[in-house]
Amino acid sequence: MSDTSVPELAVSLLRAVEAGENTTETERELAALDREELLNALPDDRVKKAVWIDLYNAFAQLPLETNPRLFENRGTFFGAKRIPVAGRYLSLDDIEHGLLRRSQLSWGLGYLPDPQPSGFERALRVERRDPRIHFALNCGATSCPPIAAYTPEEIGSQLDLASESYLRGEVEFDRSKNVARVPRLCLWYYGDFRGRRGIRSLLRRYGVIGDSATPRIRYKGYDWSLDRGNFRESLSLSAEEPRESATNGRPIDD
Repeated sequence: MSDTSVPELAVSLLRAVEAGENTTETERELAALDREELLNALPDDRVKKAVWIDLYNAFAQLPLETNPRLFENRGTFFGAKRIPVAGRYLSLDDIEHGLLRRSQLSWGLGYLPDPQPSGFERALRVERRDPRIHFALNCGATSCPPIAAYTPEEIGSQLDLASESYLRGEVEFDRSKNVARVPRLCLWYYGDFRGRRGIRSLLRRYGVIGDSATPRIRYKGYDWSLDRGNFRESLSLSAEEPRESATNGRPIDD
């Protein structure tokens, strides 16, 4: 392996995808990693979240660049093993549900763990689920959040910014009816968000509803139409900081 760290490799790949550059060499470096080397390179959840989010977003875009029609069969698109990491091939589902959601099944609203995760997954998955990842992953659909580059050093503030930005843009809060219409992601991963109470807490945290508001929760539809290449204007989220008023300066399980 080169002197480039695994987090740097992941960001480098994502930037190459955004620029339309050849990614073959970076993919080879990821594939050539020794499993023990990879394990040592991902010592904690900060690093794991940054690396797996960046790799997910890069490898969701890569096949769509050459064949957008792959998105028409979403089951195959998410399940295809085409992400080379440490001598094996992972799917987008493997990264999202296995590594970032700590071996949860893709269905089951976030309450059903995978009963038979692989040894690779058990060794390299996060220790704790973080619902904010759902506002950072982009699979190519119109309703997905925009793509940014995440780094271990700033992952907490970056996920706060991504969550605040997405929720402020997507949530519809009708004060007169006391109803908040939230993204479909909150229903699909209901357990990750710790139910309605957790969803309301998140909305308060990012200033979408008032501190004392307890609205009824309703769920919006999800626009699955293809929106390839939805990168943030500034790929680096470190160029911005989340508003302190939205999070009260408190990170969430960084």
